[in-house]
Amino acid sequence: MISTADRQDAAQLIDEARAEGARLQAACAELGIGTNTYRRWVRGDQDRRPQAVRPVPRHALSPEERQQVLEICHRPEFASLPPGQIVPRLLDDEGRYVASESSYYRILRAHGEQHQRGRARAPRPQGDPQRHRVTRPNACWSWDVVRHEALWKRAVMKEHCRWSVAAGR
Repeated sequence: MISTADRQDAAQLIDEARAEGARLQAACAELGIGTNTYRRWVRGDQDRRPQAVRPVPRHALSPEERQQVLEICHRPEFASLPPGQIVPRLLDDEGRYVASESSYYRILRAHGEQHQRGRARAPRPQGDPQRHRVTRPNACWSWDVVRHEALWKRAVMKEHCRWSVAAGR
């Protein structure tokens, strides 16, 4: 959001440009704002975006439907499953569709239940891969299978060439 002082400065710059003969649209485009925004700033309208009253969408779930989603997620057969598995199973087994998968996630997150579910232990971060520190010769051996196969094929090819030359082919 732009502060009131910055808005007033921008409006003053546009007014000065217009006094010099610039068109409103070109002056607003130079500052990266629309002409309607400039007019609203000059009128002195307050920026009410944070306090704006937004209507509830017509297709939003009712409180009863939200509670029904929570009850479904708390049922023993669904208690350890993510919504991505609950919705299809509910539709296949009972022929019921209560809400979309994303709505299930949204409702669980709103109620603080979007976390590891069920009796399985939560996954833990493994951290960085283990590093090997070699302190003496022949202390650490590794095997590079791809390189080994390439060397083996080259050795076989050399052997084949020697055999071909020796045989006169």
